[in-house]
Amino acid sequence: MTSNRPYLLRAVHEWICDNGLTPYVVVDAGKPGVQVPPQAVSEGRVVLNLAPRAVARLEIGNDLITCMARFGGVSHAISVPVAAVQAIYARENGQGMLLAEDAPGTTSPAPSSGTATPKPTAPALQAVPTSAQDPSVSDDVGGSAPGGSKPDKPRPKGKPSLHVVK
Repeated sequence: MTSNRPYLLRAVHEWICDNGLTPYVVVDAGKPGVQVPPQAVSEGRVVLNLAPRAVARLEIGNDLITCMARFGGVSHAISVPVAAVQAIYARENGQGMLLAEDAPGTTSPAPSSGTATPKPTAPALQAVPTSAQDPSVSDDVGGSAPGGSKPDKPRPKGKPSLHVVK
């Protein structure tokens, strides 16, 4: 079966644009085939603004995302394999989708160098203890202190941000 990754990217991109928001993608710049200006890479990642007003000739294909984008006022040809995209989200509110590695058995494009690269293994699932299994786990959704004496601190206000956790 083919990967659902490019279909999800196109759908979430369209949804974000239809709502008048700015679609950003987080790309693993260390993956083979990623062509972005080196000065745009930070901590091995690059965040690309894929809004229609920010890029020209955007194509989100099944294997590759290509466009012309400006970095520091200079136009660059950008090419990103779909497999290198880690997340897509709206800049204004952080809503979007984190993309997991493709599951084993999905087909992905063959590397252009002609050599086969080993496919990463899928992450394993673990059981999470429930309150019946572990007495230290509380069913208290509100998260207040035992006995209800002190409520938790209010959530911070401000611009939401996306944190990729590995």
